[in-house]
Amino acid sequence: MILLREPARPAVIRDHRMAPWLAVATVCFGAFMGQLDASVVTLAFPALQRHFGVPLAGVQWVSLAYLLALVALLVPVGRWSDRYGRKLVYLYGFVLFTAASAACGLAPTLPMLVAMRVVQAAGAAMLQANSVALVATSAPAGRRRAALGIQAGAQALGLALGPVAGGLLVASAGWRSIFFINVPVGAVAVVAGWFLLPRTRHRAARRGADPLGLILLAAAAAGLLVAVSAISGLGLSLSASAGFAVVALLAGAGLVWWERRATAPLVDVPLLAVSGIWPLLTGALCAYLVLFGPLVLIPQILTAPPTAAASCTQACCCPRCPPDSGWPPWPARRSCPPAGRTGAAAWPAHCSPAAAPPRWLSPPRIW
Repeated sequence: MILLREPARPAVIRDHRMAPWLAVATVCFGAFMGQLDASVVTLAFPALQRHFGVPLAGVQWVSLAYLLALVALLVPVGRWSDRYGRKLVYLYGFVLFTAASAACGLAPTLPMLVAMRVVQAAGAAMLQANSVALVATSAPAGRRRAALGIQAGAQALGLALGPVAGGLLVASAGWRSIFFINVPVGAVAVVAGWFLLPRTRHRAARRGADPLGLILLAAAAAGLLVAVSAISGLGLSLSASAGFAVVALLAGAGLVWWERRATAPLVDVPLLAVSGIWPLLTGALCAYLVLFGPLVLIPQILTAPPTAAASCTQACCCPRCPPDSGWPPWPARRSCPPAGRTGAAAWPAHCSPAAAPPRWLSPPRIW
């Protein structure tokens, strides 16, 4: 069936000298879109609380469910991609992510929204599990590091623009718009990927499944994420938080024990013992902590008193605005630098217009 086979690129594109970079640009499009969506949702928390009438602890499951599904599916999806074709899985990931985004925007209840976020995370896993591999196989050997750097830059740009785009969309069009915006973008990305991405040249040999390894991996990741989220204010009791931490510890130990003995392990544990692997993994972990760490602070700012939230936002948005003048009207904001005008879009989503930051938070005057 044609739907189960990777489509070939047209000859005019395949033979073009820019063909590798067109493929890299297509992957960067998906990397940008995935990270933008991961960071944009946190700005909609107050609007979701008002719409569904639930506390912050309930709304946090919109992000937490997405992360749990994403972490649990990344490894098995990567394995399936090596077997069935990275381009095929990547394109279907875009289709699933786009359809789930539309369903999230139409969700009538919070449980339905959380369920659709899980489906959306499955599509995101199909994208993220293949992005680096597609870049590495598309870029010329001598420019592979540069291509991977461009892909990482697209991820960072998506994370950076998420809060600003989220504030602008929520303030102007409501929280549903942050999901609907993915629909036209995803449709364009599917068409671009169909024509610009190369087919998988070498596929992994078919091996048996490892359902127990998948269950243990999901349990370890879920227990760890819920325990950490409970510490940051998810609303669970101390005993429940400790229980999730114990589950994570036991499932992680069980995963290592089982993967050493499985005939077709989900995770190649002996590979982790190769010299030089751990420094690389540690460096990648630190890099992603720097990228995703600031997202933890956004819900905390949103739930802070209005004066505190306003102080942080105004100090960061517009250095030309006097610290004791409140938030100026739009005609006055047009004279602000671009960063101030852009940051002002996020203001109505969660800040008090009348609040003023303390002088020690105000940046130096630039005129």
